[in-house]
Amino acid sequence: MHKKYYITTAIDYANGDPHLGHAFEKIGADVLARYHRLRGDDVLFVTGMDEHGQKVAQSAAKEGRTPQQQVDEIARRFQEAWAALGISYDRFVRTTSESHKVGVRALIERIFERSPDSFYTKTYAGWYCVGCEAFKTDEEIVDGKCVLHGTRTLEWVEERNWFFRLSEYADRLRTLIASGEFLQPRSRANEILSLIDQGLDDVSASRARAGWGIPFPRDTGDGEPQTTYVWFDALPNYITEVGFPDTQGEFAKWWPADVHIIGKDITRFHSLIWPAMLIAAELPLPRLVWAHGFVLLGGDRFSKSAGVTLDLQDAVSRYGADPFRYFLMREVPFDADGNFSWERFEERYNSDLANAWGNLASRTIAMVEKYCGAIVPAAELNDLDALDAVDMAAYDSAMRENLPNRALDHVWASVARGNEYVDRQAPWKLAKDPAKRGELEATLAALVRQLVRQAIVLSPFMPGRCTELLSQLGAPAEFLNVDGKMDSHLRGNDVERLGADGKMTFDATGWRVAKGASLFPKRETH
Repeated sequence: MHKKYYITTAIDYANGDPHLGHAFEKIGADVLARYHRLRGDDVLFVTGMDEHGQKVAQSAAKEGRTPQQQVDEIARRFQEAWAALGISYDRFVRTTSESHKVGVRALIERIFERSPDSFYTKTYAGWYCVGCEAFKTDEEIVDGKCVLHGTRTLEWVEERNWFFRLSEYADRLRTLIASGEFLQPRSRANEILSLIDQGLDDVSASRARAGWGIPFPRDTGDGEPQTTYVWFDALPNYITEVGFPDTQGEFAKWWPADVHIIGKDITRFHSLIWPAMLIAAELPLPRLVWAHGFVLLGGDRFSKSAGVTLDLQDAVSRYGADPFRYFLMREVPFDADGNFSWERFEERYNSDLANAWGNLASRTIAMVEKYCGAIVPAAELNDLDALDAVDMAAYDSAMRENLPNRALDHVWASVARGNEYVDRQAPWKLAKDPAKRGELEATLAALVRQLVRQAIVLSPFMPGRCTELLSQLGAPAEFLNVDGKMDSHLRGNDVERLGADGKMTFDATGWRVAKGASLFPKRETH
C-alpha cells in the first residue's frame, strides 16, 4: 500500500540571491521527494520564500524598491535557480500571498481560543539581530555581534509586544525531543535538550513599528499597531499551504508533514517554537524535523552577510546540474557539515562519473552492439544480480533514514563491482570462442540489468543523465514520465520497479541498445 509523503524545506528569506547552502538543502529534499515518488508514494514537495520582516524592508530600501517589488524579484531568481537544478517541487510558498496571511491570523486566533494563557503582553528590552530576526541572549552575543551574523550591528529594542509563553511547554517539548523520533539527527536533538535544560524564555509573537508583515490580529491595548513576528509568520506556511484554516480536504490529506528539512541554524525555531504553537492550537505535530549541516568553503559557512559566497550559476554550468547534484549529495553528509572545493568536485566528476559509471555504461552498450547486434540477450539472473540486491536494499534503507550520501556509497559499491566484473569476465575474449557464447550473453545481460538498477536508484540524484542512460539501454517509455519523474510502476506489466525492500523486478531481454553521447565527458583537472 502506497503512502502519502509530505516533505518541506525551510522557506528562504527574500533578501539576496540563492547560494550553495540553499542549493544543498533543496537538492537534498528533492532527492528524497524523487525517491519516494520512485517507491510509489503520493508525494507533496513544498518549498518557497519567507517574504516579510525588517531585513526585507531594509534590503528593499537600499535597492530603491518597495518591499513587494523586492520580494517579487528575489522569488523569481530563486525559482529560476531551482529550475536550473531540476528541483521538482510541487508548490512554491510565498508568505505575501493572501491565503497565507489568512492562515497565519487564523492560527493565532485559534491559539487565543484553545490556549488563552499562551499569549500575554509586556514591555521588553533587548538586543535584536535583524539578520536572525530574533532577540539574542548574552550567550549568543560575541564582541557585541550576533554569533551567526558577525557583520551586523545588533539593535537595542524596547517596546510593548505580544509574547508567547514558550516556557510553559518546556516539559512537553523535552519529552518530545528526548523520544529521538521528532528531531534528528541525534546530535541536533542533544543540542536542543541542553537548551531546554538551561531554561526556555518566552518569545515575542509581535513587533511594534515593523510595518512590512502580517498585522497581528489583537492589539496590546496601547493603540500601537503590532505586526506578527516573522517566525510566527513563516512557520505556519507548512499548514497554510495545505489549506489551513480549513482542517478538512487537503489539510486532512497531507498534514501532519512527514519531514521538515531545515538547516541546523534554525533548529530551535522548528523544534521548540513550532511544535509549541501547534500544541497550543491543538493541531497535530509534524512527524520529523531533519536538521542538516552546513556546506563550508574553506572551513567557513556560505553566507552573504559574511562574504563567503560562490556563484551558483557557475557551479551548475561547469559540469551540468546532475553532476553538481551528485557531488553535493556524495561529498557532504546530510547529517553533518562538509566542505566544497573545485578540486574535489573535479576529482569526483572524473573518478566517479566519467571513469567509473560513465565508462561502465559506455563499455557495456558498445559490447552489446558489437557482439549481440545491439539486442540485449536472454539470460538468467546470476551472482552479479544477487550481490547487487544486497546493496540496493542497503540503499533503500539509507534513503528512508534521510542519508542520501550513504545511499550513494552502496550504489558505488555496485558500480565498482560492475567494472571488476567486466575485467574478470573479459567479454572481448569470450566473443572469440563460439563455445562460450552462452557465457558471453549471460555476462552482457547481467551488466545491462545492473546498469538499469543503477539508473533507477540514481534517478533521484541525476534525473537527466539517468533518463539518458535508460534511453541508450533501450528501456521502454514506461520507465519514465515525460517530466523525468520516475513512474511508480511499469505500466506494461504492472511490476513495481522499487519495492519496499529495495528490490526491483524487470526483464531487459530484447531491448535494443543505442550508444549515444558520453554521459560524463572526461574533463581535465586544473
